[in-house]
Amino acid sequence: MRILIMTAALGLAGCVNKAPKPDNPYYAPIQPAQIQQPRPVTGSLYHAGTSMDLYGDGRAHRVGDIITVVLTERTQSSKSSSTETDKSTNIGVNAPTVLGRELDVFGNPLSASMSGDSSFEGEGSSDMSNSLNGNITVTVHQVLPNGNLLVRGEKWLTLNQGDEYIRISGLVRKQDIGPDNMIDSTRLADARITYSGTGATHDANVMGWLARFFISPLWPF
Repeated sequence: MRILIMTAALGLAGCVNKAPKPDNPYYAPIQPAQIQQPRPVTGSLYHAGTSMDLYGDGRAHRVGDIITVVLTERTQSSKSSSTETDKSTNIGVNAPTVLGRELDVFGNPLSASMSGDSSFEGEGSSDMSNSLNGNITVTVHQVLPNGNLLVRGEKWLTLNQGDEYIRISGLVRKQDIGPDNMIDSTRLADARITYSGTGATHDANVMGWLARFFISPLWPF
């Protein structure tokens, strides 16, 4: 029994998530390629390596461009359920008769009866609401063939009791980007938004692994 308990404790301890760290390569900005010297062109003053779009609107459209995502996330959900079942069973078997007389064994009639009752009642409710507001500036990591932009980025804030971070990734349409290179987070397709933290304040709000075991499906009682 002791070995079983120790094995279960070690297994649960191994399931504890490691604290994230900054400078994750997945969210790191794309480094611009080294600028090459333009080749000399004969017969023309124009060269693609040094061209500038004088009539563009300045919106991000290339790998490495910067976009500011305005976080305007609000979610709210509510659910309630109630279940009640009842079942009653009655079974009776009369003693057989032979020539008008009931059969018995040592004076006891050969009759039987059985009855049973069962009932179940359960209730559950859930109410959840979340809100996330702020800004995070990300970079364009990829331009898809249809013109959509894949953007990713993270922001870390170091506080006196730990760190807080925001990570975001998703797909952006060029026409949804504002003239100031800003876009609402609700317009990101396949969005992945993470807001959490590390340190003493964050750890104080996290349930321990042993307490989680007693409310998990693994607990048999």
